[in-house]
Amino acid sequence: MAIFLLVLLVILLGPLLFRRLHIPQIVGLILAGIAVGPYGFDLLDRDASFRIFGEVGILYIMFLAAAEIDMFHLRKYLNKGIIFGLLSFLLPMLLGIFGSRYAFGVDWSTSVLIASMYSSHTLVSYPVVSKFGLSNQRAAVVAVCGTIVAVLLALLALAQVVTVHLRGGFRIFDLVKLFILMGIYAGVVGYSFPWLTRWFFKKNNDSVSQFIFILALVFVASLLAKLIGLEAILGAFYAGLVLNRMIPERSSLMRNIRFVGNAIFIPYFLIGVGMLINVGVIFKGWNVAWVALNMTGVALVAKWLAAFGAGKIFGFSGIDRQLLFGLTSGKAAATIAATMIGYEYGMLTEDIMNGAVVMILFCCLISSVVTERAAKKIRIALTTEDLEHDDMTGGEYARQLVAVSNPLTAAGLMKMAIFMRSPANRNKISLLFVRTNDDPSIKATGRSALRDAMMAAENAEMQVKQIERFDINVAAALNNVGREENSTDIILGFHRKTNIVDTFYGSMIEQLLKATNKMVFISRCFIPINTINRIFVAVPENAEFETGFQLWIMRIANMGSQIGAKLVIMAYPKTMEYIRTALEEGGYNVRYEFYRLDCWDDFILVSAEIQEEDLLVVIAARKGSLSFSSDLENMPSYLSRHFSRHSLLVIYPKQF
Repeated sequence: MAIFLLVLLVILLGPLLFRRLHIPQIVGLILAGIAVGPYGFDLLDRDASFRIFGEVGILYIMFLAAAEIDMFHLRKYLNKGIIFGLLSFLLPMLLGIFGSRYAFGVDWSTSVLIASMYSSHTLVSYPVVSKFGLSNQRAAVVAVCGTIVAVLLALLALAQVVTVHLRGGFRIFDLVKLFILMGIYAGVVGYSFPWLTRWFFKKNNDSVSQFIFILALVFVASLLAKLIGLEAILGAFYAGLVLNRMIPERSSLMRNIRFVGNAIFIPYFLIGVGMLINVGVIFKGWNVAWVALNMTGVALVAKWLAAFGAGKIFGFSGIDRQLLFGLTSGKAAATIAATMIGYEYGMLTEDIMNGAVVMILFCCLISSVVTERAAKKIRIALTTEDLEHDDMTGGEYARQLVAVSNPLTAAGLMKMAIFMRSPANRNKISLLFVRTNDDPSIKATGRSALRDAMMAAENAEMQVKQIERFDINVAAALNNVGREENSTDIILGFHRKTNIVDTFYGSMIEQLLKATNKMVFISRCFIPINTINRIFVAVPENAEFETGFQLWIMRIANMGSQIGAKLVIMAYPKTMEYIRTALEEGGYNVRYEFYRLDCWDDFILVSAEIQEEDLLVVIAARKGSLSFSSDLENMPSYLSRHFSRHSLLVIYPKQF
């Protein structure tokens, strides 16, 4: 109890104290670890709990870095990330080999081992980037991609050096075997994890259970990576990439992941790093001080050269290069492993080991300070650009009205509304339940639906205005509340047929469509929204002439971007060009492709490809509008016959 209490006090009070001294929180936690650790006031031993929680912390940082990256940005900057990773490995490796050989007088194998410490780096300062909401900034994405390349190559170099030292020679068979195992590992994890996650999320909607399940998969991936000869941090990162689409940015699952990591695991890791560091070794003699200064200088200069060179090649600004250097100059996990292995096998002297520990301290401190300064500048610049853009365009964000009545579908409707919003939208969502009588069971069911929808909104940190209304006509209530709240979108669930003569939409929705010209979304989602694989969008001819044409493109593009689903747009050639232009000018981070329709029969052929993991979006039209046709008139019966088991979203665009 005393140990855990002291750790909590350090996590709580350390950042508060160092913030007053204008020292970054990460630096504060590392310095606090030095103070309370065995080389400071000796209040805490670095026992098994710190080793376990520390390892969990670094795995958590790597997993979070991969989970927060938008896959659109990852694909966009992947080539740059690989090039930067190679630079970030090769420059420190070359400088380290020759620098160590001639500065410390060690043999070539030891020089390569020390150079592997310089080549690898740890995303110690990544929580700063996450805190400022810059995970998808180009410099951050390139840094994360480069980290994996550099760490993987550094660990391979380390493994081969140890093999040569122990066996007296290089064995190509071991390297080939490792690459084969890596291929098998990537295939097994890459295909099985998404399938397992979709299955589990369909069966269990509880956010706590989902969090535990995701965390278990991260550790399975890390353990498997360790078993095939890789480092666990690479497995955690790969798990984050594989599970990325299942963890939307604005979801209770992502909120839980960030909360637990930032509150416990990551601080534990940073404090544990501090407890490893013995600052007193600097004063043991000039030799240790010289070794520490040399190692720190070479490590930082090499990483700075890599960041500067890559930034110049890619055309990055000075602030982006600064962020790139800050993120990739920190050292912890792989460097600590190389230090311990080298000392254990007698390849490193005690002076070099102590110098490496001091290097880790200064690299972590400089990494944190540089990253925080760069992140603040970028955040200010982005905020200014957003304000100027808003003033320039004069555009308005969606004001959504979500109507609920069924607890089984209420949370799904709210999540659908949230994912269709722009991330910058701060307008409240109006949440409505309409009852037409005082039946206690209907009243209780409706209030339960309101409660579930409110919970989904709160988990995504959305502001909601809750409305319960009594009216003799549900359609009239929806129309009137939409006018009162000045809503742009009305979102409601599909009607469930009660008898054989009942229509596909039901009389209430048909009345609503006649009563309002606002954009109406009618949703039916059988699977969790974040597990949707592709979004098929069926667009009628002349859809570009409707008033709400650009608005529904915005909503669908926002949803595809936030859940990482690919848009498959089925449209006529002329309409297709208008949609392409709207997507390009809007700058949406979403993948899309087109299927050309020359007649409505083409849609029927393409729709055969739609699977139960996909979402079918049909752009409909009210009678009398320019895009209305006999094909749309027959659409309800076609959907009823062939898509009764599929997730479906029907959109009636805004009309004059």
